[in-house]
Amino acid sequence: MLLSEFWTILSANGIILDEQQLRSIERYEKELSYWNEKVNLISRKDSNNILENHILHSLTILKYVSLPHKARAIDVGTGGGLPGIPLKIARPDVFMTLIDSISKKIKITSFLAKHTGLRNIDAICMRAEDFAKDKNNYAKFDVVFARAVAKIGTVASWVKNLLKSEGKMVFLKGGDLTEEIRSANKLFKNLKFEEHLIDLVGYEKFKKDEKKIVVCYFQN
Repeated sequence: MLLSEFWTILSANGIILDEQQLRSIERYEKELSYWNEKVNLISRKDSNNILENHILHSLTILKYVSLPHKARAIDVGTGGGLPGIPLKIARPDVFMTLIDSISKKIKITSFLAKHTGLRNIDAICMRAEDFAKDKNNYAKFDVVFARAVAKIGTVASWVKNLLKSEGKMVFLKGGDLTEEIRSANKLFKNLKFEEHLIDLVGYEKFKKDEKKIVVCYFQN
C-alpha cells in the first residue's frame, strides 16, 4: 500500500493525519520493517504489508472508540509498538505506556517510540499482571489496548485494577468471538461488551477477514 492510499483511506473514515504525522508513520513503518528482520516483532510474512496489515489496522480504533483528551492509555503486549505507537502519532495528546514482558522486543520498541519525537510515551519491560500489582508503577488508565495478546477474560484479569472507574479495554480481534465473550462473562459477570466489525470506506479487506474491535468495560 502506498502512503498516499493509506492517508486517503484514513481521511475517508474521519481519521485525519497532517503531513508531519504522516511522515512519522512512514518512518515508523520503515524502522519496524528493518528491526523485524533482526527480532521477530511481527509476522515475517507481513514485512511487506506493515502499513495496511498493522498500522492501518491499529488506527481503525479511532473510528470506533472515542478517546478522552489527554487520556492515559496502556498498550499491553505491545510487541513492536502496535497499536500504541500509531495511536500516539495520530493522537499526540494521549499519555501512552507500552508494556511487554519480552526484553528484546521492548528495547527496540522503546527506540522506535523515541524516534517519533513525541513526549509522554514510555516503554516498560514487565508482565501486565505484575505491573498492575507494582505500587511503584501504579496508575489508573482511561483505556487499555490489546492486540493479538490473549483472550479477553485473561487480559481483563490482568488489568482490571489498572482501569479508572469509567475506563475501557479495547481489543483488536477477529472471527467468531461468541465463546471468548461467553468465557469472559463467566469470569466477570459485570463485564459489558461492544463488538464492532471493522468496515472502512475504501478498504474492504478487514471486513472480509472479519476483523473486529471489541470494547469492554466493567459496569459499576
